[in-house]
Formats: sequence, structure tokens, C-alpha cells
Amino acid sequence: MATVKAGRNKTIDTPLSEGQAYLERCITVTQKQSDLSEVTDKTIIGNTLDICSLLPAKSIDLIIADPPYNLTKSFNGTTFAKKKDADYEEYTRQWLSAVKPLLKDNGSIYVCCDWESSLIIGKVLGEFFHIRNRITWQREKGRGAKANWKNGMEDIWFATNSNDYTFNLDAVKIRKKVIAPYRVDGKPKDWSETENGNYRDTCPSNFWDDITIPFWSMPENTAHPTQKPEKLIAKIILASSCEGDIVFDPFLGSGTTSVVAKKLNRHYIGTEAEAQYCVWAEQRLEMAESNPEIQGYVNGVFWERNSLSEQNANQCEAEDSKSKRGRKCKAEEQSSESDGYQKTLFDF
Repeated sequence: MATVKAGRNKTIDTPLSEGQAYLERCITVTQKQSDLSEVTDKTIIGNTLDICSLLPAKSIDLIIADPPYNLTKSFNGTTFAKKKDADYEEYTRQWLSAVKPLLKDNGSIYVCCDWESSLIIGKVLGEFFHIRNRITWQREKGRGAKANWKNGMEDIWFATNSNDYTFNLDAVKIRKKVIAPYRVDGKPKDWSETENGNYRDTCPSNFWDDITIPFWSMPENTAHPTQKPEKLIAKIILASSCEGDIVFDPFLGSGTTSVVAKKLNRHYIGTEAEAQYCVWAEQRLEMAESNPEIQGYVNGVFWERNSLSEQNANQCEAEDSKSKRGRKCKAEEQSSESDGYQKTLFDF
């Protein structure tokens, strides 16, 4: 008997047999490309090492890579087997060698990893690029361990091709509630006073604790086993690229990088070997046409976790100031409709 999803379960799990229309939007690349005109804003099916060798050099502004961690894990029936450290190091060196020539001189690269593979990736990444930082983000979810600490963190290495690179600080500041506001001559200092509360836009650090990983009631969620949150990728894209730039993901999975790039007015290219994941990527890209929102990123601002009510109030204020119609805004309507279950989950 087929399993029927709950009404609020938005997980994208369209089977390959029903996703042929999406699969037909994907392309294959078998010949050397003189430029990116044929592959821009496309999902490419195939082995990323083969595809990278066919793309033009110094054509990509930003690379976001989420390679298989050094764990035994199944991806739609294809198993990545845990390797010896030396073998995983060589695997990392192999794919970095493939993507390195594609990056512009002022380009940046971010590589996702867990704590164990981070030790290897950081070392090898330094052979090819200038390492700028190691970001650690809090996953929250994670299996408990009886004889060890629960693994609730992951790393992202940030590196550049040169000392000339893009970093848009103001685009990735986090709006936080001011607990003890400081005033000068009676006026707010470095914070804003609003009818919805007192807030400061703070500079982001390399520890991100405002991320909620995708779960079943979020429209971005898919059945991919290692999907990254859109909010996470949005921070990277906004910080290290500009509108119109080209973002490349050599391990696209269910399409998060391409989807977020599209929502943020960047061009994208993604390579993925599994046809099933290509279907989900294209399905999400279609959904982005009508819903460009990124949960936790409202009106150009990243918000702390557990701040959904403040986000809705901010969105209402912005919409009301535009419309001046005084009616209940869309965000408030959506919040009241879903109060029954949203309050039991993380506020994005």
C-alpha cells in the first residue's frame, strides 16, 4: 500500500517516472564549449569531472561545492563508500583540480564538509586557493551518540583565487533584537527603534547559528539525504557574488544552489549525475518562478532563528508602507492561517 503524505508535508519527492518533463529541461555536454551561452541557467546531467573539462576557463564568478562527505551513504541507490584518508584526499584533489581552471581570477569558492572531512578538505583547498575562513554552522538535527558528542555542526571552507575578490558585507548582516540599547544624546547608537522592537544589523561571524535545515513542512524540502538550506546558500551567494554573476555547483544534488541563485538574480550552472535529483532541481526552479522567497531572509535582511513573528511584522510594515491601504498584509494572513503548527517548529 502506497504511503500517503500528510497534507502539510511539502517534501518534493516526484519519482523519475513522473518527472520526465523536468528531466527534458536538463542538458548533456559532450563537446568543448567556447563560452557559457549554451549551459547558463541549466542543469547538466553527467559526471562533474568530465563536464568541467569541457567548460571555458575563467568563466565562473562563484563556486559552491557540496561533495560527498567521507561517509558511506546512498544517493538514490548509488553508494559513496567511506575511503581511507589518503584516498579521500586524492579524491578531493581530483575534483578541485577540475574546478580550479573555471574560476575567474577574482572568483571565490566555498566547500561544505563535516568535521572529519574538514581536516582533509582544508588542507587540500590550500594547495589551490587562498583560504580566507572556515565557517561552522549549527545543524541542530543529528543522531544522538552514546559514547561521543552528538554531531550538530558542519563546516564550510571559504577561499579565493587571489587577493582581489568580492565580499558584500552589508548584504549579509543579521538583524538582531537589541536587549540593552545604548543611546547618545537620547538617540539610538548603531541600532534602530521601530514600533515592532529595537534592532541592530550586526556583522556576520564565521559561526552561523541562525540556520534551520529543511524539514517536511518547508516548501524547499526534498527527499535528498544531504540537502542544504536555501538560507545557508543565500548567505554565500549574497556575500561573494553580484547580480548577473555566474554561480557554479559541481555537486548540485536537488538543486539548492541553482534555485537560490535564480531567486537572487544570479545566473547558475549545476552538474549532477543522478537523473532523479535533476528532476527535483528543475521542479524547484519552476517553483521559484512563482515563489522567490527564501525563508529567514525578509526584505533584504537575514533574521535570527525564532523570530518569525518579527519577520512577519517587518514584512507587513514594508508592504503597508508601499500600499498605504491599511489592510492585513499577506505575511500576517499566512501567519494566522498556520499558527496551529508553525509555533511548534523553528521560526526560520
